[in-house]
Amino acid sequence: MTEDLGELLAELTSGDDSRAEAAAQLLASLATSDPRPTLSALQELLEQPAADQRWWALRALSEVRHPDVVGLLLGGLQDTDLTVRQCAALGLRLHPEPQAIPALLETLQAGDALLANLAGAALAACGAPAIDGLSEILHSASPAARVRAARSLASLGDERAIPALFAALDEDSALIEYWASEGLERLGVGMIFFKPG
Repeated sequence: MTEDLGELLAELTSGDDSRAEAAAQLLASLATSDPRPTLSALQELLEQPAADQRWWALRALSEVRHPDVVGLLLGGLQDTDLTVRQCAALGLRLHPEPQAIPALLETLQAGDALLANLAGAALAACGAPAIDGLSEILHSASPAARVRAARSLASLGDERAIPALFAALDEDSALIEYWASEGLERLGVGMIFFKPG
């Protein structure tokens, strides 16, 4: 198993994206039987100076089902490299745990649109526990973050988001109103709203 792990890590850091992606999937499979060696090796990669190695470590971790993974992905949200932070946010979508919500809500307000959108998708995957935080951002953050919060709430598909979505219909933003209407429609609460001409 050690030899297999070493070979897979070499593939993961080979610089060839297709080989690295295949290795990430195989590392996740390897971790199902004995996760400790794989997690330890990937955690060591997270400490490497090369951003590409940290990125692929997070990519592989996102496929591993283990309680320690969420903490490692959350650490990736603090990385100095933007692409590594984006990879961490993408990975958290595959691990929708309540403990990730505060960091994801903060990331939803990031200046980089891709990073913020990935955080929004991860928050939507978290479901009902994210509703309160998203509702707060919907009414108090920057315009871009408010739109992302509305989109995340609309994507939840949870009836507990209905009050926040209805409240968002009064927002002075066509995009927020669009996502609120879309979310209500998905929940079967679609209505026609008339505004005075």
